[in-house]
Amino acid sequence: MFLKDAPVTDDVRSCFDESAAADGYVANHTRLWAWRPDMDRDFLELRSRLLSTTSLTERERAIVVSAAVSELGDSYCTIAWGSKLASLTSDRDAALVIANRDPESLTTREKALAAWVRKTVRDPNSTSQADVDDLRSAGFDDREIFEATLLAAYRLAFSTVNDALGCSPDRELYDAAPVELKSAVTFGRGVS
Repeated sequence: MFLKDAPVTDDVRSCFDESAAADGYVANHTRLWAWRPDMDRDFLELRSRLLSTTSLTERERAIVVSAAVSELGDSYCTIAWGSKLASLTSDRDAALVIANRDPESLTTREKALAAWVRKTVRDPNSTSQADVDDLRSAGFDDREIFEATLLAAYRLAFSTVNDALGCSPDRELYDAAPVELKSAVTFGRGVS
């Protein structure tokens, strides 16, 4: 990372302990966000509130995030969320999604969702009524369209902070990721 380590306060120590308990190690992004652990918790709270009330499936949520962060070029979140997507589909399918190639196993609804998210990340001003109509035709209602867009935007905010400040994927996260997925991540920062 480009910043020095944050001073270890009780709040920071608590974040490190939570990260180690959840992952078995203190994640690089936890070390970065230790500069403002309150903002990290607020981000996680917002995301949790969205995910607890959405009708998007777990697989659709993994597609949203995987498509968004791979389009952005964020290797860290792509490895994390691509691994989650692989557990819900297959290693090959997750690798294809992050390589911007929709596998045959994706439903029409999932393919429309991935296309929407990629276009939104590439150039949000290029979206059109026709794009939203395509999502509706694939079975999404307006609330789901809003929530998918919101989920992608939340992740982009988090990823942008991490990427801009040099936060690289954790070695432990990378080592646990499927081989096909790691081969597809040809962008972003290398493993630390």
